Amino acid sequence: MRLSDKWFTALSENDNGDLVTIYGRDELTEFMQSGKLKERVEITWKYTPAEQGMPSEAEAERMEAVEEALRKAMEKDKLAIQTSVYTGGGEKIWVYYTRTVRVFGERLNDALKDFEQLPITIYTELDPEWEEYQDMYEMKQWAADE
Repeated sequence: MRLSDKWFTALSENDNGDLVTIYGRDELTEFMQSGKLKERVEITWKYTPAEQGMPSEAEAERMEAVEEALRKAMEKDKLAIQTSVYTGGGEKIWVYYTRTVRVFGERLNDALKDFEQLPITIYTELDPEWEEYQDMYEMKQWAADE
């Protein structure tokens, strides 16, 4: 299976009516159907919103460095695949689907060891049908229709 680096952007709102930018990965059908990546991991970084609920420029740069380190560590052997990123309303959420949460956690700690302590929380859930991804992917069509 070849991992695409094709992404789309869509806009939505959170429960508070804040603007949220959705960055979703395209061309993941083979991974979804393989049944190998059954566990979803959501990494959330809460921040003090700057303009329009987005992170400050300095915080956005830190987030980008963290995201790059995580993707590199998780996707090098397809242990996990980043499927989407939500930013807005005072939080950034990275969503991954992984083969094993235990190894994901070990690799996450290793990937982030050179960063100072980060304001992140981690949530995991079994999602063998990729329901979160499919819900997010519907945003691609809405974005295309606008």
